This record gives sequence, C-alpha cells and structure tokens, in this order.
Amino acid sequence: MSKQTKIPLEETRKKIWLVDSKGLIVSHRKESLQHFKKPWAHEHEPCTTLIDAVKAIKPTVLIGTSGQGKTFTKEVVEAMASFNKKPLIMALSNPTSQAECTAEEAYNWSEGRAVFASGSPFDPVKYNNQLYIPGQANNAYIFPGLGLGLVMSGAIRMHDEMLLAASEALACQVTQEHYDKGMTFPPFSNIRTISANIAAKVAAKAYDLGLATHLPRPEDLVKFAESCMYSPNYHIYR
Repeated sequence: MSKQTKIPLEETRKKIWLVDSKGLIVSHRKESLQHFKKPWAHEHEPCTTLIDAVKAIKPTVLIGTSGQGKTFTKEVVEAMASFNKKPLIMALSNPTSQAECTAEEAYNWSEGRAVFASGSPFDPVKYNNQLYIPGQANNAYIFPGLGLGLVMSGAIRMHDEMLLAASEALACQVTQEHYDKGMTFPPFSNIRTISANIAAKVAAKAYDLGLATHLPRPEDLVKFAESCMYSPNYHIYR
C-alpha cells in the first residue's frame, strides 16, 4: 500500500486493524500487548467481539488466520456486505473444519457479491444460476517461484522487496476473466507458468539490488527460469 500510494508506511499501517482473542487491538491496550501487535494498536474505542469491530471499522477486506473455525458468522458476512459492493472474505485457516466460513456461506450470506478465498480448497458454488470458483490462498503459489528466483540469480540474501516482487508478479497474472468468475488467484493448473514469472521478477529484483552473484544477468529471465525448472518427462523403454 505504501509503495503504490507513496504514503509513509506508518500511515498506511493505520488502514489495517487486527482482532485477537480479547477483541480489537487498540492503543489503550498497548501495555499488555505482545511486541509484534503494538504497531497495529490504533486509537479507537474498545470492541470485544468481531462483529462489533466489523460494524465500527467497516473494513473492505476480512482476513481470518486464527485457526478458529466458524468465526465469520452470518451476521459478520452480512455486515461486510451491507457496506461493501464486493466484500473480500478470506477464510485462510486450515484445515477445512477450521475455516472461518465456507465458500457457500460467504456467497449465500453476501447474496453472491463476496470475493472469496480460503486456505483449504472448496468446490465451486452455484448461486442464482451463476457459478463461483473459490480462490485458494495457498503458499504454493509463491514459494516455488520465490525459491527459484533466489537460486537462479545466486542471491546472497533475501530482501523484503523480493517478497513484494513475488506478490506483485502473482497479482499481475490474474485477468478480468478470472475476476468475473470470482477468482482471486490465477488457476493452479498454470502453476509452472505462474512460478516461472514469479521467479523472473524475484531474480530481477535481486539483480537490481546488487545481491545476485550469477553473472552476467540473463537477457530473458522468464526463459531462463523455465530452463532451470525440472520437467518430469520420462522416456518409454520396452
């Protein structure tokens, strides 16, 4: 957010609110908070439940990573849909039984308007004669390409900008056609192409930052990434 808007990190951080087991993380709780929560403690009245926090903050995106199943209740999703035309609901906890809500619940409770992603896979959902394909927010999208980019460039260290480059490379591969189907990620069936493009962007960032040791820099990093990938094709012997 900071990079795209040119707004200082401290300001963009105020757009993100966290909820833990005791409710909304706010500044008056700072003394009792663990150190990694303190940067996210903003000025606000206490909210002890998720639904209270959602109604007060009116977020556009709801991300669940607590491992507590069924926390995105009907009331929570309906509230998100009441002030968002397209609420983004990301129920990322695994396994499926611990997901904050199911894809079907997200679509039904938002009247088919939710953009949904989950940590575990969910089957496509039909709502009002339209087929929705739930996105799977799985680290398998990022880590293979990220690792390949580091290896093929001979990067001597990992940098935050490389991880951001990987994220941006993934986002760039989502098309309008995917969005129209409710997808937040490109089809996993294209993972080799996706990974090659991510690897190329990560490697490019390593070269730009002066952290790459495999010199000279290849002219076409995507083709170089593809040439470095293992293809499990075997000859047939009689």
